[in-house]
Amino acid sequence: MRPVEERRGATGGGGAVRDRAPGLPARVGAFVLRTLRNEGRTIFVDPVRRLLGRGPAGLLLAGVAVGGVIFFHALAQRPAGADVVRAVGGVQGDLPLWLALLRTPVSLYVPALDLPVWAGITQLFLAFALAENSLGRARTLAVAYATTLAGTLTARVMIMAGPDRWGFGLPPEAGQVLDTGPSAAVVGLFTYISVVRRAPVVFLLTGGSMVWESIAKPNLAGREHLVAVAAAIVLGLLHGRRRPAWLPDPRGLLRRTKRPKRSKRSGPAGPDGAAGPGSVAAPDSAAPVAPPAAEMPSPRADARVNMDI
Repeated sequence: MRPVEERRGATGGGGAVRDRAPGLPARVGAFVLRTLRNEGRTIFVDPVRRLLGRGPAGLLLAGVAVGGVIFFHALAQRPAGADVVRAVGGVQGDLPLWLALLRTPVSLYVPALDLPVWAGITQLFLAFALAENSLGRARTLAVAYATTLAGTLTARVMIMAGPDRWGFGLPPEAGQVLDTGPSAAVVGLFTYISVVRRAPVVFLLTGGSMVWESIAKPNLAGREHLVAVAAAIVLGLLHGRRRPAWLPDPRGLLRRTKRPKRSKRSGPAGPDGAAGPGSVAAPDSAAPVAPPAAEMPSPRADARVNMDI
């Protein structure tokens, strides 16, 4: 009882000392700060450390993407160059499917002419640089191409459905609008990284901005961006899962055929193909086999015959 009384006397008012729990604003603020710190480490700090370790090679995809956008943008400023850019990397909904698939990889470097190119270049460089140093080159290219292709194919389905299908379809005039270009890949990469690295703030910024864009300015590009976000979410949720048993392993196609092991007992072959010294010749099946020698009677059997006689 004495410690309790001393503790009560120390309060001065006779009331017991109680540890007050932090209020709701303090807990929310602590959660936000902890989340931002974790996201800053996984989204920015870790890729920067890998970049410092790899050197300029860690910016290969970002440099190629930025260089391609600048090249096609400068080429499109001329009348003849604009026709070349449209013929090489312009993807529209009314194109044949095989031609759209053929132009889709080049369309990643063809910027939209009605958007500020330098702001798009900054986003493009940041997205590819972070993705390359977080995911690797192969996965970065796969995610960028898959999200862009998902938006392109879904736009074709919307045009085929028509404008009277539950607000999902698009009029035929939308088939003459150029594809989104590298913006769908940028949105897809940011969304995929946020899902894989468990970054809710980056996810809300990316997905929320795309939803706001589609509401404020409903057009084909906004819908393709939403499709790219959805495709990136699906790819991110499938990341790290085990491959189904019915799906073949693509790495098996890259494995080399194993050569038959050479016998350790065989020595080096001679100049004329004959076996070298120290080698053991294999039995030749075509060589004639000597008949077995006749069995000689044993002395004990001869003595038994003489006794019978």
